[in-house]
Amino acid sequence: MATSQWSFMTLVKMKYIGQLAVFIYYAVWKPQKQWITLDTGILESPFTYRPDKREEAWRFISYMLVHAGVQHIVGNLFMQLVLGIPLEMVHKGLRVGLVYLAGVLAGSLASSIFDPLKSLVGASGGVYALMGGYFMNVIVNFREMIPAFGIVRLLVIILIVASDMGFALYRRFFVPENGSPVSFAAHIAGGFAGMSIGYTVFSCFDKTLLKDPRFWIAIAAYVACLLFAVLFNIFLSPAN
Repeated sequence: MATSQWSFMTLVKMKYIGQLAVFIYYAVWKPQKQWITLDTGILESPFTYRPDKREEAWRFISYMLVHAGVQHIVGNLFMQLVLGIPLEMVHKGLRVGLVYLAGVLAGSLASSIFDPLKSLVGASGGVYALMGGYFMNVIVNFREMIPAFGIVRLLVIILIVASDMGFALYRRFFVPENGSPVSFAAHIAGGFAGMSIGYTVFSCFDKTLLKDPRFWIAIAAYVACLLFAVLFNIFLSPAN
């Protein structure tokens, strides 16, 4: 157990370091007019998800390493720490990582369907998966918590999601043409991935995950959506 947890924590640290390293590279070493909001540098990154580069499959995951500015990366890293650490204190780190990556992949695939001509950067899909998983963790384990504490945790998550989604929708539909619109589809898909897989993963923390039929039902549903998104990208996407 100790070896497994240490290995995962090493991966978690590498993820944070990777996000910071990529941001510093494009903000400082690549030519930018300013680094509060990055533009051409990240659009040309081999990590960024781009509709015209969809055949480079790693971009559906690697976009989580690239951020559009200081506010973007600070907000994402802060939420990953605030949500990830409490979850890892209760659940195995590998399970939290599973939920996070499920949200990252769901976010890019959903964006490729509902925003098929937009590029995508940031770890918001994974962050929203942690939010969804955290929400389901509170719901599932509410009886074991102090009621007032559980209610406060639920209200905090709802407030964060409502305010961030409001900002995302504003940036998506009301941002100027030369601005950087936000893909709300990635946020929503990440949240649903976190709630579905997170419900299974976080509700059986005292059991062997692979022996829980709910886990396989959630995985089957997730894989079905994934296959639909892949087929959509191959045959139906306007980006073709």
